[in-house]
Amino acid sequence: MGRATAANGNGHAEFPSDLASPVTRYRQPDGGHHGLRTVGRVFFWLFALVVMLSSAFAGGLYLFFHESLAATRPQTRSEKAAVAKLDVPLPHAPAIALVIGYDKRYGESGPGRSDTLMLIRADPQAKAISMMSFPRDLSVQVRCPSGWFTGKINSAYATCKEEGALETVKALTGLQINYLITVNFHGFKQVVDKLGGVWIDVDRRYYHSNAGVGLGYQYAKINLQPGYQLLRGSDALDFVRYRHADSDLYRNARQQLFVRAVKDQLSSASITKLFGVVSAITSNVHAGEGGNGGRAIPARTILRFAKLAYGLPPGHVFQARIQGLTGLYDLTAPQSSIQQAVQDFVNPDLEAGDKAAAAAGVHRKHRSKKGPRPQQVTVVVVNGNGVDASALNASTELHQRGYATEFPANGAEANAPRKDYYKTIVYYNPARAQAQAAAHQLATLFGAAEARRGFPRRLAPMAGEAMALVVVGTTYHGSIAPIPLDRTPRHEPATVTRNPRATLSALRPLRRRVPFKLELPAVLESNSALVGPARVYSITHGHRAVRLAFKKPASCESIGIACEYWGIEETDWSGAPVLAGRSFEHVLGGRTFDFYFSSSHLHMIVLRQGGATYWVVNTLLDSLSNETMIAIARGLRPLAR
Repeated sequence: MGRATAANGNGHAEFPSDLASPVTRYRQPDGGHHGLRTVGRVFFWLFALVVMLSSAFAGGLYLFFHESLAATRPQTRSEKAAVAKLDVPLPHAPAIALVIGYDKRYGESGPGRSDTLMLIRADPQAKAISMMSFPRDLSVQVRCPSGWFTGKINSAYATCKEEGALETVKALTGLQINYLITVNFHGFKQVVDKLGGVWIDVDRRYYHSNAGVGLGYQYAKINLQPGYQLLRGSDALDFVRYRHADSDLYRNARQQLFVRAVKDQLSSASITKLFGVVSAITSNVHAGEGGNGGRAIPARTILRFAKLAYGLPPGHVFQARIQGLTGLYDLTAPQSSIQQAVQDFVNPDLEAGDKAAAAAGVHRKHRSKKGPRPQQVTVVVVNGNGVDASALNASTELHQRGYATEFPANGAEANAPRKDYYKTIVYYNPARAQAQAAAHQLATLFGAAEARRGFPRRLAPMAGEAMALVVVGTTYHGSIAPIPLDRTPRHEPATVTRNPRATLSALRPLRRRVPFKLELPAVLESNSALVGPARVYSITHGHRAVRLAFKKPASCESIGIACEYWGIEETDWSGAPVLAGRSFEHVLGGRTFDFYFSSSHLHMIVLRQGGATYWVVNTLLDSLSNETMIAIARGLRPLAR
C-alpha cells in the first residue's frame, strides 16, 4: 500500500494513502495434502530425533564398553609379568583361560590367597566349553621365578602371585594358556548383586554361626536352606567358598555349578543389569591376552566368546575332574590322573550325553544327525603351508583315525597352488550326501580350521570325486586332535528301593500349602535317607516350591565320611532359568521327562505334569548312576489332595 501512494511535496508518500486498486476477497486453493504433509513433517522430525538419540546411545555404549575393557587390562607388575608368559591365541581355534579367584581382605598385607584356580576352555568349532578346577590343597611342584618347591597349589599365588600360579598350572598340565583372569572374591559379591542375584540349586542345609566356637575353629558364617533359590552376593560367595564339612572336591563342584548358573542367567539379563555387571567387573576383574602386550582384550574377542557362550547347544558345558585324589587336607594325585583329566578337558566327548542315555536304556526320539562315520568319508589332503610332509602327516593321521584318504586326482602333487594358507581349510563337495557334516567333523580335528562349500577352481582337479579336500595351513603343527576318551558309563541296574512311606509323612501335611498337586517319590536310592522335614517356600513371586533333601550314604556322619546330597524339587514355576538348558526330552510310561546331562552324567531329570515341574537332582559330584536317576523319576506318583 505504501508504494501505491502518491508523493507529497516533501518527496514522501502520503499517509494515509489512497488505495491503488479495490480490495479483493479470495479463497486460498485447497492443496488436498496439507494434513498429510504436516504429519509427514512430524514423523520426519520424530525419526530424526530417534536417530540422534540412538546414535548418542550407541556412541555412549561404544565408549562405555571400550572404557570398561580398558579398566580390566593388567594393572600390577605381577599381572603384566604373567601376561607376558601367556601363549598367543590362534584365530578360530580353541582358547584356554586361567581364572584365579583370590581373597584379600581390607588391610591385609601380601597378595592374598587363591581360593580358586580354574581352567576354562572355549572351542568355537565344537561349540563347547570345558572347565577344570584344581583343589587348593593339591600337592604340586610350585614354579616361582625365584625357584621351585613342593607345596599346595594355592601357595603358588600366595608366594609368587599370578606369574607363579600360571607357571605352576602350565607345568602341571602341559597346556598352552592364552588368557589370564583374576577375580577379587569380595568384588565378586558386587557382580552378583548387580546381576540381581544368581539362581542356584542348593543341595542341602548349610549353616555355621561361630557362636560358642573357639578361635581356632572359627570360619566363614553361612546360613542357607536347601532348594532352588536366588542367592545374593554374600550368600553366593559363602556357597561357592564353603568346604568345612566336605572337601575341595565339593567346593570345586559348587564353583563350577555357579559358573553354569551365571551363564544361564546372563542369557536373559536386561541391558540395565548388564551395565551394572560391567561396572562391577571393571573394579574387580583384570584380564590379559597372550601376545597383546598387556593391553585390554579387544572388544571383538569379548563379543566372539560371548556369542559362543550364548549359543551353546544343550549339554555342551563339560566338567573335567581329577580322579584318584587321596588325603583329607593335603591332597595328592598321580600324574596319570591329572593327564586323564587334561585329556577330558581338551577333548570333551560331544556325544557323551547321547551315549550315556542309550547305555541307560533311553533312546532319543529325535536324535540330531552327527554326520557320517569316518569310513564313509573320502578325503584328499594337500599342503598349503609350505612345510615339508605336512600333507603326508595329516593324511596318515586321518587314515589311522579311519578316514578313507586318497591321493590327489589326475596324478597331481599334494601341494596347493598357494603356500600361504594360515588356517586349515576343509572344502566339501555339496553334491555328496552328508559332505557338509563330514567337513565340520574334519575341521574340529584340525583346531584352527573352517569348512567351506565347494572346491575352488584351481583345487577342483585335485579333489576328483572325493567328498572333502583338506588344505593344511600354518596352524597345523603336525598332529590332529586326539580321539576323545569314551567315558560312557557301563549299564548297571539301578540301586533303588521302593519305599513310598519314607517320604509320605513329610509330604502329606504340605498338600494344602501349595497350589499344585504334589508327587510322592515311591522309589529312592537304596543307601539314602531323608534329611530333616520337607521344606515348603516361596520360590519366586506368585510361585511355591517344596524341597526334599536326601543324604548318601545314610550313615555318613556316624562313620565319619563326607555326606553327599541329592534332592527332589517340586514347583509350579516353569520359568526357572535352569530349566532352559535341557539336553532332550523323552517319554517314559506315558509321561514326558526332560533330561539334563553334564557330559555323560545325568545331573537332573524333570517331569512336567499338570502345569508343575518335578525335579530329581543328582549330587554335586553326580554320584547317583544314570539308571538310578531315571528309576527315581519314574517312581514319582501323584499324592491325593
